Amino acid sequence: MPPPRLSAVDASFLYLEQPRTPMHVGAVAIFRAPEGGFDYDHLVETVERRLVRAPRYRQRVRRVPGNLARPVWVDDGDFDVAFHVRRSALPRPGTELQLSELVARLMSRPLDHDRPLWELYLVEGLSDGRFAVITKTHQAMVDGVNTIDIGQVLLDPTPHPVDVPDRVWMPRPEPSDVQLVTDAVAEAVGRPGQVIDAVRHATNDAVAQASRIVRGVGELVGAMLPGGRLAPGSPLNVDVSTQRRFAVARSPLESYRAVRAAHGCTVNDVVLAVITGALRSWLLSRGEPVTAASRVRALVPLWTRPDSGPPDGRVRSTLVDLPVGESSPTLRLRHVAHAMTEHTAGGRTVRAGTLARIGGYAPPTLHALGARAVTGISKRIFNVVVTNVPGPQVPLYAAGARLIEMFPVVPLVQGQGLAIGVTSYDGGLFYGLTGDRDAMPDVDLLAGMIGESLDELRATPHTRSGA
Repeated sequence: MPPPRLSAVDASFLYLEQPRTPMHVGAVAIFRAPEGGFDYDHLVETVERRLVRAPRYRQRVRRVPGNLARPVWVDDGDFDVAFHVRRSALPRPGTELQLSELVARLMSRPLDHDRPLWELYLVEGLSDGRFAVITKTHQAMVDGVNTIDIGQVLLDPTPHPVDVPDRVWMPRPEPSDVQLVTDAVAEAVGRPGQVIDAVRHATNDAVAQASRIVRGVGELVGAMLPGGRLAPGSPLNVDVSTQRRFAVARSPLESYRAVRAAHGCTVNDVVLAVITGALRSWLLSRGEPVTAASRVRALVPLWTRPDSGPPDGRVRSTLVDLPVGESSPTLRLRHVAHAMTEHTAGGRTVRAGTLARIGGYAPPTLHALGARAVTGISKRIFNVVVTNVPGPQVPLYAAGARLIEMFPVVPLVQGQGLAIGVTSYDGGLFYGLTGDRDAMPDVDLLAGMIGESLDELRATPHTRSGA
């Protein structure tokens, strides 16, 4: 049986990757160590045993000679779990700022394409007996809701790890160049158009071809919003560098639910309104001109269900104008809620409760699918990306260590200086802000303004939007 071939979309993420825009997504999970402690060797053993649930994580990409066809997945006969599961430490007691700086450095580095496209870091030295696990997974590995993120294989619903049977992994023999070419030719007999596309990839047209393919990942709704306007000018649209910054924010989920109940909207509406208020304060702190008509256009991936059957991971990229020029937090929320109601009026979007149940603890995978829907879309259409994925509201554990916080790390695309990922988990709402290092030296300031924006919204009169 020939090795599985990458889909056109998955291959495109390899073709599109540049030093300034590495195509991986990530997460930062904070754990409290169990009484018996938690060490690196235990983590390596746990990951190795559980890779049976995610066989793709033992495979690497193999290109076909002459680019006669898309690359294939082959078992890595030299697979070394210790290469992928790495160890780092902060000077005790490690601070949140030090952890964020480490995350930024790790996420700035592209993955090694000669090995399986993932990395996991154990970060020791955090205060109060905590440690962190940082994951990086290439977007070529994320092909739908059935994909299991490397972070997911570690998590259990109880402090007692789920028993995973020991299985000896035997890599399948790697195909020769002759076999890869023979398979490509055999496929070409039935699908000659693929040969033409492959030859184009072998020339200087690869990136252009890949961009056109990736634009089909998400259905762009309202690409030219009222009057056919492009996105407003913004300091968020920049030529990105090779380096990143990272910052986090957190709030009790109940605070968002209280605002939702008071104003008759959704938690996602409240999240977007809070981000709107934070962006308004950030722009003012920079001395940027902010008028009553000022807007920041957000690209918000929404998960949809097919006409029949369960959700399948399809993403619709929705554009929402965030009213940063509006001084009233209540009116900001009303504007956002109205815009989101229009986008979801068709009834095909997946409700938060349904989304949270897809594939267990799915936020890392769903953030990756949201990021895939952004790649290839013109920077002139949006200013910032916001992915919001609900997670389980019960505690989860890794080898007995309790997961207490989870922050998404959403990648940047060319021309985009900021991406915001949001995840709810066990009563908390967690923001991960990824910024370009040169364009966003104050990303931590923006993160701090998220809490201030929420407080401002909570202090407003509790009048339902429809009143």
